[in-house]
This record gives sequence, structure tokens and C-alpha cells, in this order.
Amino acid sequence: MTDGTTDAARTVDLRPQVRVLARLAERVTDEQLAGRTPCPEMAVRNLIGHLAGLAVAFRDAARKDLGATTATPPDRTLPDVGPDWRATLPEVLDELAGAWLDPDAWAGETRAGGVDLPGAVAGLVVSDELVVHGWDLARATGQDYAPDEAALRAAHAMLAPSAQDPSRGGIFGPVVPVPDGAPLLDRVIGLSGRDPRWSPPR
Repeated sequence: MTDGTTDAARTVDLRPQVRVLARLAERVTDEQLAGRTPCPEMAVRNLIGHLAGLAVAFRDAARKDLGATTATPPDRTLPDVGPDWRATLPEVLDELAGAWLDPDAWAGETRAGGVDLPGAVAGLVVSDELVVHGWDLARATGQDYAPDEAALRAAHAMLAPSAQDPSRGGIFGPVVPVPDGAPLLDRVIGLSGRDPRWSPPR
């Protein structure tokens, strides 16, 4: 891979994308927490809770610290924000990015969401999660969004091969077609099963 990743290890520095997400979350008002998101089952508060949970799970997956945080499927319960989420979310996001700086995180096997998978795959999965859910949060709260380019390219590299996979429905929704020549972000969002034109209902 290029633009911030290495072809040999296919690693991604998550720190720039984590900073983008932290800034988006910092600007979310209390009044926006009940708002709709592109994820039909999630309000903004649930989306932020999901981000916090996945940050912990994939932090521990990077550290090979396998246990309850890495064994629980993400759809077991609807996540929610905690009372101190504004302080804890940036902390766990920083810990997540720091954990994936270790080359050992990308080597060997690990577990996330109750699924055993190679560390290199887990790293690309969390990169995709940070990019796509960053878009979700930005759209839901009316914010501009410019994801980190390396993380965006990694997300596309992970999603593109699944476009014709009939089993992808268990993970992503059906691909939403986008026009030829659409920006890379729109293509990633379409591949994730979201409509790049989505906006909150008025």
C-alpha cells in the first residue's frame, strides 16, 4: 500500500484519523446525541458509544490482550455513551492508535468481536471502521469531514474485494452505486453499504 502504509506489512498509522474523529466528537452538542445517523439502529449517542467500544476492543486486539473486550460480538447490545464520554473517548482513541504503532500488532493472530483473524486484517478492519464511522458522525451532526488519506485508502483496499461477495450481507449492507469518477470517500461509503448522499431528516 502507499500514502502512509507499507507494502510489506500493510500497516496504517491510525493517529491522524483518530485525531479527526476526536475533533468531530468534541464538537457534538448534548442536543445532538439523540439525532439520527446513517446507521438506522443507532442515534448519535449509540454511534459514539460504539466508537468507544471498538477502540477498546481493537486496542486490546493489537496488544494480543484477549479477553472479554475482544470476545464480545459488536451487535450483542446497543452501545451508549457513558457519563464521562467526552473525557474517555479521546483517551481510548489515543490508546488504540498507539497500540497499532507496534509492528507486533500487525503480526500473528488476534481476536476482535469474537472472531479470530490475522493481526494485519484486524488493523485494516479498524482503519475502515474509523473512516466510515467518522463519516457517519460528521453527516449526523452536520460537520465537514476530511478523513486521513492513508486510512481512507486502506479502507478502500479492504472493502473493494468484498463488493461481489454474496456473504458480505452479514457485515455490510448492499453496495450503493456511485457515479464513475466519484471521490474516493464516496466510493468507500458506497462500498460500506451507505448512501453518500445521506443527510439527517429535517
